[in-house]
Amino acid sequence: MSESNVIRINLNTLERLMTDILTGIGVPVEDAAICADVLLAADHRGIDSHGINRLKPIYYDRIRAGILNPLTEIETVREGPATAVMDGHNGMGMVVARRAMTAAIEKARQFGLGMVAVRNSTHYGIAGYYALMAVEAGMIGMTGTNARPSIAPTFSVENMLGTNPLTVGMPTDEPFPFLLDCATSITQRGKIEALARNDQPVPEGLVIGSDGSILTDADAVLTALTQDTAALLPLGGAGEERGGYKGYGYATVVEILSAALQAGSFLKALSGTDPDGHRIPYPLGHFFLAIDPDAFMGRDRFRETTGNILRQLRAARRAPGAERIYTAGEKEYLAMQERERTGVPLNAALQRDVETMCRELKLPAF
Repeated sequence: MSESNVIRINLNTLERLMTDILTGIGVPVEDAAICADVLLAADHRGIDSHGINRLKPIYYDRIRAGILNPLTEIETVREGPATAVMDGHNGMGMVVARRAMTAAIEKARQFGLGMVAVRNSTHYGIAGYYALMAVEAGMIGMTGTNARPSIAPTFSVENMLGTNPLTVGMPTDEPFPFLLDCATSITQRGKIEALARNDQPVPEGLVIGSDGSILTDADAVLTALTQDTAALLPLGGAGEERGGYKGYGYATVVEILSAALQAGSFLKALSGTDPDGHRIPYPLGHFFLAIDPDAFMGRDRFRETTGNILRQLRAARRAPGAERIYTAGEKEYLAMQERERTGVPLNAALQRDVETMCRELKLPAF
């Protein structure tokens, strides 16, 4: 991010600002605080694609358009001792997701494992937030979500699957947990939005046009994705030579677990438009799994073994010119420390978005 016209906002101020904006458009105070906490977790960890960057286009604009319900009603459709299915009725995805992972953790405390499937939810922010909820409870956390069509299947140019993260968090005996939180595409829409805000191109090999061409203009890519004339490539890229079928396969796993267990919507039904082209809700599905190591060989043994694995990985022989080796979640931990000192950067385009929302709601911007 260029430092030109960038301002930095401390974490507490940013959280208050996002909470005020969300309550200003009708989200109840308690729910707004949850949503702001999820968004802040992304900015805190240096994941700018899923923090305040998403507040206007994903939440504010959709509530204003009437396709996202600011009042979240959660219905438990079916429940067993270690499982549940919930319906979010197109309410705030973060509120639904937090309730679902809380339930999964409670079930895992009783039975060693707990899993909750969700349907008719909406964008739930950074997936790692919910995996970390389980980690904070001393457990392994897993979550995934489907999303509006973005990824082309291997040998296709049509966006069919969402970016569909498969996210895992595990407690360790180190100051930071293991957290793998990434899309099953090479990149995701939020990162392209961030590139567009900074007038930067999309690297080659990430997006394919409907004619098979490789697209690099960030603004054009965002338009083409909404017009179904471009698609993100799965992890591994186009074709099979570099393993693109693996990313495609994992994205499909997440799609199935986010739709089939809960009898939810999938693929093109998540496009956000009806057959006449009118905007409608994105009825997303999620799944949440909590696993308690106490049901196996104990939490302390799990944390120690996990820490030993990660330390040995970081001690591996480095490639020439490489300064160090990281394990998943470590860079985000370092980013958290840095942003606690310096605040969250907002570029000029993002400042304009914040100013627009605050002006419309008659709130002070900064």
